Amino acid sequence: MERNHWVDYAKAIGIILVVYGHVARGVQKAGIQMDEGLFQLVDSIIYSFHMPLFFFLSGLFFYKSFKGRGATGLVVNKVDTILYPYVVWSLLQGSLESILSKYTNGSVTFGDVLSLAWQPRAQFWFLYALFLVFVTSSLLFTLFDKSRSALLLIAFGGLYIIKGDIPSNMVLNFIIGNTFFFILGIWFEDIKSIFEKNYASLALAFGALFVIGQYAFHGPMGLTRESGGAASLALATVSIIFVVALSMCLGKIKIQWLLYVGVSSMTIYLMHVVAGSSVRVALSKFLGIQSPSAHLIIGTLIGIIAPLVAQAIIKRYHLNALLTAPKSASAEALFMRLRKNQAA
Repeated sequence: MERNHWVDYAKAIGIILVVYGHVARGVQKAGIQMDEGLFQLVDSIIYSFHMPLFFFLSGLFFYKSFKGRGATGLVVNKVDTILYPYVVWSLLQGSLESILSKYTNGSVTFGDVLSLAWQPRAQFWFLYALFLVFVTSSLLFTLFDKSRSALLLIAFGGLYIIKGDIPSNMVLNFIIGNTFFFILGIWFEDIKSIFEKNYASLALAFGALFVIGQYAFHGPMGLTRESGGAASLALATVSIIFVVALSMCLGKIKIQWLLYVGVSSMTIYLMHVVAGSSVRVALSKFLGIQSPSAHLIIGTLIGIIAPLVAQAIIKRYHLNALLTAPKSASAEALFMRLRKNQAA
């Protein structure tokens, strides 16, 4: 198993679920006839773990970067790699949605677009929340040694369970709702070798727990992804571990296209809503296609493929500023210049 291939497979699984989830929600919101009960069930299953999975994966390499860059250096780096694309694509997608709102499901105004500093929109909430979690974790691991990861995990697990009873605002909700999964990724590095030795049996065991857990959660317990509490936390954790073990199994073979999707997951995340929405509008309003299956399949495929094509064009014509901050004008470059001036 090549090093870290399993991480790319896990990202690929996660981003495919993200794209499908947003396409399905767009189809349902557009009023295209579909089985409402099945839609709600699949939607709840996907949303019970796919974003926690990405916080977990982001936490995997946090501590190594934290030790190499320090807390300040790490946060500055995330300004370039998380906040920068957040701002750029919130403005790009939001402006497009505002201009084309008469053709889409939304009614986005330019005021909504410009409120990105305090009100993240659409899929970009993840980048906003991820930056907050990085800042929070940088502070925590400045105060506590990595050996306290398990204790921090328990603490944030407790906060997640009782978050419905805590008077909070959006920022606190993002931190309490996602830091557990990020720290789970940090702590997982300590037990990763166990999974790498037993990934096949663990995939079977947690695959069974995933099926049983999802059935019990959505069936006899009558819960949904919005229920919160201990059951939601346990289900998300079991689901993440299942995806990890499954991804390690996939790491034994090389599925090049799936690896590429995983490596390109950030680009797909930034662009897939525009691509998927465009497909839905083209199919329904211009071609008169109302088949939900056609919308789901074609929308998901284009939602993945179009960003990959755009990424190739960006690389070909050196338009990298669309994805990451230009080095000469980056927060990291400014930070280094300030350090040099202070040292002089």
